Amino acid sequence: MKKTRYAEVQMVKILREADKMPVAEVAKKYAVSDLTIDAWRKRFGQLQAVDVKRLRQLEVENSRMKKLVAERDLDIEILQEVAAKKW
Repeated sequence: MKKTRYAEVQMVKILREADKMPVAEVAKKYAVSDLTIDAWRKRFGQLQAVDVKRLRQLEVENSRMKKLVAERDLDIEILQEVAAKKW
């Protein structure tokens, strides 16, 4: 995946600045296109910088939990196979 020039928190700060000033002016100031700012607005909407940090933490936690559940399901399936066999 391509690494972006700006962190997500910086993107949100630029968006909040674009809310107060003309988009073209903000885009020129930060050397991004108007379309980039529109894409950021579509992605982050009305989030604030602290919200983006919390969202990222929740996504990391969710992926960790999904991994734990998948491992637990695999363990249960293995134990059911062992229990089903006749000794």
